[in-house]
Amino acid sequence: MTKLDNFLEPLSQGVWEVVIPKDTVTEPLDYGWVKSQINVPSPGTIASYRKARFHVHETKTEWRVHLDRYDPKVNPLLHLVDDAPLVLMISDTFMTLIMNTRRTEIRNTATILKTQRFIWQEQVFSGLVLGLVGLFIVLNPLIFFKNIVELIIPLAIICLAVMVLLRAVRTGLPEKYRIRDISRGMGIFCAGIFAYILPLGLWVIFILAILALWMIASAGMLLKRVVKGRHAVPEGFYSRMAIGIISLVLAILLFMSPAGILGLLVLLLGTITVLLGIMLCINGLRLRKAMKQISPV
Repeated sequence: MTKLDNFLEPLSQGVWEVVIPKDTVTEPLDYGWVKSQINVPSPGTIASYRKARFHVHETKTEWRVHLDRYDPKVNPLLHLVDDAPLVLMISDTFMTLIMNTRRTEIRNTATILKTQRFIWQEQVFSGLVLGLVGLFIVLNPLIFFKNIVELIIPLAIICLAVMVLLRAVRTGLPEKYRIRDISRGMGIFCAGIFAYILPLGLWVIFILAILALWMIASAGMLLKRVVKGRHAVPEGFYSRMAIGIISLVLAILLFMSPAGILGLLVLLLGTITVLLGIMLCINGLRLRKAMKQISPV
């Protein structure tokens, strides 16, 4: 019986990533591995799991495991700065979406395809909606930014507060948990109201400050490791050097032309949304083609 953990020793010896064929792992992921819901997009990834600093991407035929420099549960900010810099997240998102639009295989088996006749329609419809939303963002970046900070974000915070407060009034919940949820819910609700009344100018300053600090910190940590040599950057010397330099340049430009960089980031968001819509439409049409090739039961 072979576990995935049996293949991870090279990661503690300076190897950035180990690739293990699925057929060599005979045991399911053991205790400690937790499915990760938020990850930097990676082409071909079906699911992602974490165990402390170990991060595994499951593909159709392989387990691809690397060792993050920081455990996101223990050091979430350092993980975001060093393991997932903003420039890396944007570039990998573009790469993943583009590669997914070129993917030709259909993951569903014939049995699943027969029982899900309308999935392709949902994907095409969702893709068209996302495509239109993306076009609106690209054509109206300032209007979109104004609406998202003045309406969407406060509304999302208030909805979260309502969910927490509703949980507090459930029957059978112990008194101490009800009090805790009520206090949390009221705090989140107040944060939502504050977000709603916060002037747009302060929102811009707040967002730009976060982006600037993120990129400066990423550039500093990445370039510091690059200076130490290749052994300090096992995940890719030149790629991390490029990400560090680009992060630093963007941070400088953010101070020189904040409106221009903010507009560029919103434009990138719109472009990513359009690509996601295209990917869903293409995959939906491929699924429809696959369904047509299956003879009716």
